[in-house]
Amino acid sequence: MSDELVPADQSHMRASDADRERIAQVLHKATAEGRLDIHELDERLGAVYAAKTYGELAPITADLVLSGMQPPAMVPMSAQQPVVSDRVVGGEPGSAVSVAFWSGVNRKGQWVVPRMHNAVAVMGGIELDLTHARFAEQEVTISCFAFWGGVEIRVPDDINVNVDGFGFMGAFEDKAPGRRHIPGAPTVRITGLAIMGGVEVKGPKKKKSSILRELLE
Repeated sequence: MSDELVPADQSHMRASDADRERIAQVLHKATAEGRLDIHELDERLGAVYAAKTYGELAPITADLVLSGMQPPAMVPMSAQQPVVSDRVVGGEPGSAVSVAFWSGVNRKGQWVVPRMHNAVAVMGGIELDLTHARFAEQEVTISCFAFWGGVEIRVPDDINVNVDGFGFMGAFEDKAPGRRHIPGAPTVRITGLAIMGGVEVKGPKKKKSSILRELLE
């Protein structure tokens, strides 16, 4: 694979999970042929699953020419199927507050996010996973306050997310920027303040390759 497979005007576009899996297959084949060792495979797979754009994926296999295998071409985002959200809106709202004071709170699964949810972490940690969540209304807000603590919010690809919090001697980070707007999908606004603490908004968890585990065993 070379940079030419990613046109200059598409290199900044977001890559899909399918794109990352195609690159991972190239790396596994290269390892089987002896072109990469296990440590190089592990390092490059980490870069693959951390990549957000086509431009970040292209250099990972640029030095590999595999026998009997053509490098995977990147499909421009405009040619991909649009993301469609099947999120259910409505239902009995869950708790409006998550509080962790010298403790931890974890909300995941099919919980219903209320119109306003307050997450307060004081010397503690809160994890809010929206991967399988439902939403009480079309637009909801999660307001975070972290003081010597942390709030981690995991967001899926099929909802709209707006992040506008502030960090003071701390960090309020959106680690999954550049999302496309999905018409008709629920919108989650994440706002608040982190003081000597952290709030992190992350994308969906990536599945680790079972092939890598087999190679390491």
